[in-house]
Amino acid sequence: MSVNEVGGDGMNGSAVERIAGIHEDLPLGERVLWQGAPSWFSLARHAFHIREVAAYFVLLAASSAVMNLIDGVPVTGAAAPLGVGAVGCLLLAFLAWLSSRTTTYAVTTRRVFLRVGIALPLTINLPLRRIEGAALALHRDGCGDLPLSLEKGPHLAFLHLWPHARPWHLKHPEPMMRCIAQPEHVARILADALQVSHAEQAARAAQDVADGTTTTEETAGAAVSTAPVPSHSMGIGARHLHGSLSTGQQHGYGAAA
Repeated sequence: MSVNEVGGDGMNGSAVERIAGIHEDLPLGERVLWQGAPSWFSLARHAFHIREVAAYFVLLAASSAVMNLIDGVPVTGAAAPLGVGAVGCLLLAFLAWLSSRTTTYAVTTRRVFLRVGIALPLTINLPLRRIEGAALALHRDGCGDLPLSLEKGPHLAFLHLWPHARPWHLKHPEPMMRCIAQPEHVARILADALQVSHAEQAARAAQDVADGTTTTEETAGAAVSTAPVPSHSMGIGARHLHGSLSTGQQHGYGAAA
């Protein structure tokens, strides 16, 4: 399995750690702060929209039954859409389960990893220095989403990321840790890691300025990297966590459920 690296980073140290499902060791001294996977049940509801599909076939069966009653035809024939809908929902649930089983999210002291893909596994490496900020959307089932706003540069296509991408952001896709348990706990961990990373980047930029070895572009980039994602970009509350992470109830890309 190859690592699709979106930028690079590392640090020197003594300990070697490995993320479950990724066959490559982390750089020496880099630590895993959190790793997990999406809830398949929440993924089925919020990514594969299994409830909406079920509701569609129930309405189809009900309308068919009404039409049969009007025409004097036995309503038993209206049960066909229910059978088709049941099969469709089972397939969606199976896909959600497979997606959960083949997905690993991880936050380290230097990067965020997303191992995604059912048939063609893809490991995405996002150095914290390339993450400008993150947002938190909560679901009523206790799970939540953490979309990551990246600095300008090369990025993966939306279809390569889906369902691990912020919905409807097609032109500038945002990788997203989706339907994770204890989302606020994970958000705090990510916020702290971003804060440390951005502080180190700003300190390096300041040292380079003092040494006269930096460029205007690098200095500007260091300043931009500390800016939080605007909360209105997801239609969520204006409460902010430290480390460039905004949080609130989900409204921006679908009703909370």
